[in-house]
Amino acid sequence: MSDNKRIERDSMGEMEVDADAYYGASTQRAVLNFPISTLRFSKEFNSNLALIKKVAAETNIELGLLDEKLGKAIISSADEVIEGKFEDHFVVDIFQTGSGTSTNMNANEVIANRSAEILGAERGSRGLVHPNDHVNMGQSSNDVIPTAIHITAAAVISHSLIPALEKLSAVLKEKSIEFYDIIKTGRTHLQDATPIRLGQEFDGYAGQADRSIKRLQHALSELCEVAIGGTAVGTGVNTHPEFASLISQKLSKYLNLEIRETSNHFQSQSTLDNMVEASGVTKTIAVSLLKIANDIRWLGSGPRAGFAEISLPEVQPGSSIMPGKVNPVIPESVCQVAAQVIGNDASVTIAGQSGNFEINVMMPVAAYNLIQSVTLLASVIDNFVEQCLRGIKSTSAGPDMVEKGLAICTGLVPRIGYDASAKIAKEAEKTGKTVREVAKEQTDLTDEELQELLDPFKMTEPGITGAPSGG
Repeated sequence: MSDNKRIERDSMGEMEVDADAYYGASTQRAVLNFPISTLRFSKEFNSNLALIKKVAAETNIELGLLDEKLGKAIISSADEVIEGKFEDHFVVDIFQTGSGTSTNMNANEVIANRSAEILGAERGSRGLVHPNDHVNMGQSSNDVIPTAIHITAAAVISHSLIPALEKLSAVLKEKSIEFYDIIKTGRTHLQDATPIRLGQEFDGYAGQADRSIKRLQHALSELCEVAIGGTAVGTGVNTHPEFASLISQKLSKYLNLEIRETSNHFQSQSTLDNMVEASGVTKTIAVSLLKIANDIRWLGSGPRAGFAEISLPEVQPGSSIMPGKVNPVIPESVCQVAAQVIGNDASVTIAGQSGNFEINVMMPVAAYNLIQSVTLLASVIDNFVEQCLRGIKSTSAGPDMVEKGLAICTGLVPRIGYDASAKIAKEAEKTGKTVREVAKEQTDLTDEELQELLDPFKMTEPGITGAPSGG
């Protein structure tokens, strides 16, 4: 054995590990077995996994199952992991055993070895603090890993994504009020439609954000239901009857979430249904963001040959060859995140149906994709608000085109009928005249009547304008 290696042991025998590593033999086996990618669990996941180990030790001390001095060393070691001090020692690939056992043992071994040091023993001794007997007491990878996934995703949703969506809704509502008196031509099928207020368009975007929050709140509630306490197959073998409820209470306090033990451990450990729902909501949010970001790109297109109905903040040069060009790069980044999240959801969906009987065997990849989706959405929404939406200004391009629009003839329908109005629109399109000009030529409507019937502002709210009296 070289000087920079040491011997660790697990149930399969001896294994060389790096001398300065805090992980042990089981983790090293996983490193050798799964040289697949550079993808690893996030710091947030590792911290929450350590948090489970911490509250498990606290609970086992309270229940009289774990020596207090040993338990306090485990708690102290877990705190250091939570702080990120041993992040470099979480080395197992995402593409590993489907239950995440390798990652659970990675945490157990790091915490056990650090606890041994705290108590004055050598790293790798196993005798004083055992990764399975002590750090993993009352637990199984099969309930720990889904619990870690749930609480990590729930924490990011509650503390980052929902606040980001609330900020998005607020700024869009501010813009809706700011732009409420800006009249423009609506568009359906990318063709001219009846007038709409620019503020009404932005109110629609705000409505998407509000509904995203509502959908997330239900998914959040589902994720706060955790599997801990079911151990291997949901029966709770080798754990104290009060273990799960006590851990849930402690997790709730630490995470500021309403964590609760599942009412059905067998579904909780054999499926990823809660995660699949949460991932589906992230996909829905991604689709909403695609709509908003692409509309913003189109509305700001130009400045000469596009719609140019709004101006976006200029944040960087847009071209390496065209001087002065500025592109809508912030909305473009939103669209790319949306694409990533939609793809992640496909992975979570496949993972969700990949279990047999008492366990799902694609938990790590589901965890990676769900947590990435939630984290990316929170980050890109914050950036979208601050770098783009707050600085959007309206232009005169929208109002300037309203009088030239053809769909404004819809205002004539209650007075002269659909066919006659359509004829006027066709003539206006053919001649280049406005609907008002052709209507004045082809009908006996007065200027005052045309002003009332073709008032674009009246077309932006319910009601029938200019209907003939008496029916």
